[in-house]
Amino acid sequence: MGQQMIPLFTLLPLLLSLCGGQSSNPGRPSCRSCDLHLSCDCSRGQFTHVPIVTSRALTLDLSFNNITMVTDVDLTGHERLRTLSLHGNRVAGIHPAAFDSLWSLEELDLSHNQLTSLNPDWFQELGALLRLNLLHNPYRCVGSSPVFHGLVRLRRLAFGGPALEEIKMAALSGVTELETLTVHANNLSRYESGALSYVWPLGCVTLSLHGPFLTNMALASAVLRDVSYPETPIVLEDLHLIGNRSTQPLRELAKRRVRNMTFRNLSVSDEATVSVIEILDGVPLTYFSIDGVTLTGEGRWEKASWADFHSIDEFFIQNIVVLDVFKFVSLLRLKFLLQYPRRVSVINSRMFVIPCDTTFLMSSLQYLDLSDNLLTDMTLVETLCSKRGALKDLRVLNISGNALKSLSTLSRLVERLHKLTHLDISRNFYSSMPGSCSWPSTLRYLNISGAKLTTITPCLPKTLEVLDLSNNDLQGVTVALPALRELRLSGNKLLRLPPGSWFPNLQTLTVQSNTLNMFDRSDLRSFPRLQNLQAGQNKFVCTCDFVAFLQSSIRGDEDVRLTDGEESYICDSPFHLQGEPVGQIYLSFVLCHRDLFVSLCCGVALVVGILVCVLLWRLHALWYLRMMWAWLRAKHSSRRRRLRNRLESEALLSYDAFVSYSEKDAGWVETFLVPELEEPRETDEDSVNHTDPRPLTLCLHKRDFLPGHWIMDNIMSAMERSRRTVFVLSQNFVQSDWCRYELDFSHFWLFDGDTRGEPAILILLEPLSKDDVPKRFCKLRKLMSSTTYLEWPQEEERRGEFWRSLRSALRGDGEEDE
Repeated sequence: MGQQMIPLFTLLPLLLSLCGGQSSNPGRPSCRSCDLHLSCDCSRGQFTHVPIVTSRALTLDLSFNNITMVTDVDLTGHERLRTLSLHGNRVAGIHPAAFDSLWSLEELDLSHNQLTSLNPDWFQELGALLRLNLLHNPYRCVGSSPVFHGLVRLRRLAFGGPALEEIKMAALSGVTELETLTVHANNLSRYESGALSYVWPLGCVTLSLHGPFLTNMALASAVLRDVSYPETPIVLEDLHLIGNRSTQPLRELAKRRVRNMTFRNLSVSDEATVSVIEILDGVPLTYFSIDGVTLTGEGRWEKASWADFHSIDEFFIQNIVVLDVFKFVSLLRLKFLLQYPRRVSVINSRMFVIPCDTTFLMSSLQYLDLSDNLLTDMTLVETLCSKRGALKDLRVLNISGNALKSLSTLSRLVERLHKLTHLDISRNFYSSMPGSCSWPSTLRYLNISGAKLTTITPCLPKTLEVLDLSNNDLQGVTVALPALRELRLSGNKLLRLPPGSWFPNLQTLTVQSNTLNMFDRSDLRSFPRLQNLQAGQNKFVCTCDFVAFLQSSIRGDEDVRLTDGEESYICDSPFHLQGEPVGQIYLSFVLCHRDLFVSLCCGVALVVGILVCVLLWRLHALWYLRMMWAWLRAKHSSRRRRLRNRLESEALLSYDAFVSYSEKDAGWVETFLVPELEEPRETDEDSVNHTDPRPLTLCLHKRDFLPGHWIMDNIMSAMERSRRTVFVLSQNFVQSDWCRYELDFSHFWLFDGDTRGEPAILILLEPLSKDDVPKRFCKLRKLMSSTTYLEWPQEEERRGEFWRSLRSALRGDGEEDE
């Protein structure tokens, strides 16, 4: 009453949303590969249409599918979406309103599709868009209409591809500033001057102008002119510089005083190299980079004059291929280029040596990176020239990824580099470490990761603050490094954390991917100043103590922070917890405190047992149980039952009555009851009738019980062989357990359906009401309420009547009620 039933069809959209998406089109596929951060990876799923995805998604990756069309309803309801990638599909058509509901979209990737034109309607509602990628689509023209007019927040833009032939004036209309601009225009044939010049400030510009540099240098110059500013880094890709003529467009960069220049995928001859040096003479160039260069010729630099490159600060050269390397001459003629830079990187260039004279020329060098080359111990001696004053200001040396084997040779070579602070010798072939080494006293950072070290020795410099020994075969670290602040030991074979006493100033410890089983609070407290720990991806044994400690650390309750995330800590054993994150498991109190639990259970059981015993004693339950057991034993005795039936059938009952009485009342029984009933007496009637009826035969336990038999059997046998049962009641009787047995046996015998019992006769020796009888004597209380009883008179004159009534009751003539 008062509530309305909600139709099922109104809940269906909500259920669909919770299950992964919503759509009125049942033919659309669904994608439910979303993580806890609402990032949905639907890439490489062979989708031909945009799949159904939860409307709560923040990131949606649809790359590398076979989607050909984006309709106006495919993305409806995704107002929260921040990132959308359709990279690597076959999208040829997009509805003008396809992106209208994506108000929060910040990144859109439509690269490597089949879009033949760009429609400004696609982007008019994307006011929050920051990054847009339109590379490698077959559109031929950009700027015929202001495609990006509404994208006022756009900061990263990439467009163009092999099909782009024309850039018009409206290409960047509406774009106010950019952090990066990427234009692939290798086949550009028409360019309206000023088309790319309206954006300011303009960050890094990447241009692919292979064709214009070869065939239309005026067009290439116009493009460079529009994007060149002193503060804007310029990246030129896919160039083929052969002679002086092919380098002329670079004069636009020189005129604009560009300070940061990079060439990628460059093919250049020695003649063109000299031409570039001449063009850039006097330009305040601070950074010059070549990534992926093929050198042709013989390295003839004679035509290079003494150019002014005093402002150059860094040379970065990577992936060099020299076609005729054995014909190439020394770089000594370019010494005017070598004496100024403070940072030089020659990476992955198959370089096996730098002549000592060339090294000596680099007098301002502070940073030298020769990683991933072919240096050996022998050629390193030549490269790190021993001339006095060579590399005197060098602070950082990176020779990782070479073919070095001797740490003693290396330490001897760098010992004289008195300003060296950082040394990276990782990914070499160091399999052993000498007992002692000499290092510069300034060395603070040492990286020997990725080698084959099995042990470490005091060869390590004591001045180190950061030491990286990752990805070796170490089983322990027992070298004192008092100044060390950070130690990286990931990827080794450590069974436990290193002793903290060796590293009194250590603040950060990394021991991921080892063979650690566990660690505890005492292990971490051995490091006096440890603050950060990364110990995930180990084979943890999830004991109760370890789980409790680690969960406490994850919550931040410990002094040391786990900085690699709780998802890195996975149980390896026991088996039922294998693969479970340590931070999410629950171990019960019973499992974690078995000894205490058993002790508590025993204690509780003892207390309960004591309480039960006290309760049973107070309720006389044990008495009831003993009586019931005795009665059942007697009842199920077939021998007695057959004896009873035979006796009744032959009328051979031995006694007229079985007398049940307390031993304390035996005097009354023997003085009054037995003589009166068993011995003939003369009465008034005797004078008339001359003879008294026959005496009665009584069964008394003191006289008639068979010795050597169980007392219960004697009681049952006496009752079975007696016509009636007489109970002599008194306070002594109710205090006697055996009297209680006899009373209850009589009651059971009377109501046993297989026998014919006579009612019991009650004699009260003293006044005794039902309320005076304890409640545990429930049978006696019941008999006193339902059975006629005789009360022993204290007056002598009333006793005759008592005996007459008792005899009459025993003979079955009637009953008297006092």
